[in-house]
Amino acid sequence: MDTLKKFALMEKIVHELEDLKNSQQALIQKLGKIEVDNIDLGDKRLEKELPEMHQRVADNLDTIAGLLEDFATQTDTFSDKNNVAALKEQEAIENL
Repeated sequence: MDTLKKFALMEKIVHELEDLKNSQQALIQKLGKIEVDNIDLGDKRLEKELPEMHQRVADNLDTIAGLLEDFATQTDTFSDKNNVAALKEQEAIENL
């Protein structure tokens, strides 16, 4: 795989991890809203299950955030090491 294609794929993965992180954050918010609503309702199964679900999603969010941070750094390092900006400029010139 050439350098620019590899970098593009790495950037795509960074964006997908960001989307995944945002989705997990939205799930945590929704679970929190259900937990609050259940305070008035008092459903026993929801009382039991929701905190456990909330914790699992929070744990996933922590894992995803760590992966995102590490992979974004790896992507930036790859870009710097391989002078991706110059390669993109060269490719643009060649495609004129």
